[in-house]
Amino acid sequence: MRNRFLGALGAMAMAITVGSLAAISVAAQAPSAARAKTAAKATTWTAPKTAWGEPDLQGVWANNNATPLERPKELEGRQFLTEDEVESLKQHAAELFNGDTDAAFGDSVFLAALRSAKGAGKGFTSTDSTGNYNHFWLVEREFDNRTSLVTDPADGRIPPLTPEALKRETAGAQHRAAHPFDGPEDIPLSERCITRGVPLLTAGYNSYYQILQTPGYVALHMEMMHDTRLIPLDGRPHLASDMPQMLGDSRGHWEGNTLVVETTNLSAKPGGTANLRVSTTERLKLIERFTRAGADTINYEVTVDDPGTWTRPWSVMIPWPASWNGPVLTPRRNGRSRGWKPIRTDPALSLLRIRRSAVHNRRKPFALATFSAPRTACPAS
Repeated sequence: MRNRFLGALGAMAMAITVGSLAAISVAAQAPSAARAKTAAKATTWTAPKTAWGEPDLQGVWANNNATPLERPKELEGRQFLTEDEVESLKQHAAELFNGDTDAAFGDSVFLAALRSAKGAGKGFTSTDSTGNYNHFWLVEREFDNRTSLVTDPADGRIPPLTPEALKRETAGAQHRAAHPFDGPEDIPLSERCITRGVPLLTAGYNSYYQILQTPGYVALHMEMMHDTRLIPLDGRPHLASDMPQMLGDSRGHWEGNTLVVETTNLSAKPGGTANLRVSTTERLKLIERFTRAGADTINYEVTVDDPGTWTRPWSVMIPWPASWNGPVLTPRRNGRSRGWKPIRTDPALSLLRIRRSAVHNRRKPFALATFSAPRTACPAS
């Protein structure tokens, strides 16, 4: 009897052991199966085509990337962050920009989070003269592990200005100091809300793009100042060099699944290429590449070449995640913006300037207040 009992007990133990091993095996296989399924999905995804056989880039895409344009000095020599560092940046950004702090634009979000994570400071105070609105009105930024949008040069920094450009910048600053608002031509196009030009580098602020395609053309509609670029694909030559355009003269073609757009004839007016942060020359040329990197992402790449401004060309890559399926609407503001301020009191030049202190409220339509002067300005971008 005792032997039969021990035998039954041993059989039960064996059954429990086998069952446990089976459970462990199944549990161990689950993540592997999930990874295999994800890998299979990634390898089987193919870029969609339009009805006429071209790669389909259509949709609404967003640039809310927090990665700074240039690599900060604190991260010199480092192309990527670790996963822990990215999580730390996200945490510090969430604490800094909880809706009650000053609005932060451009690289400010990343830099403030980085310095907070390094214990170099707490809180955030805007230097953008945003005045009377806070970060509540801005979209949440997206962090990845890159330390700069600049991919070339390898140091993640925009190349130095040429001696010609340095003289031009100095002369421009002196002119603006002596003649800030003699006439509308003295006010940058970006400040007058006419255009911020190209390339498409603005992040986290009116930075949604809608792409539409027809046989022979691609249309790129920008939320910022509701600019639209119509890009022909039929191989026609560029316009004559004496015909500058605010958004340049773009010509596109396909290289595999990538739309390649060459843009020349860009206007050299003040603020016409505000995204480049300096004035440029008529020699400026952009090569943009739009590649469908996945079902929900376009990689936007641009090479900037102006031998009259920088010592060498430089390149940027920005991932554009897919956004909603509806159209990109013109940004709307509230009707009683406190940012309007006269530039001069001379009735003959009764120009009005909008400072970067407009209260943003996308739930209400923007209506201009009543002024006697022409409506030559709008909420600043």
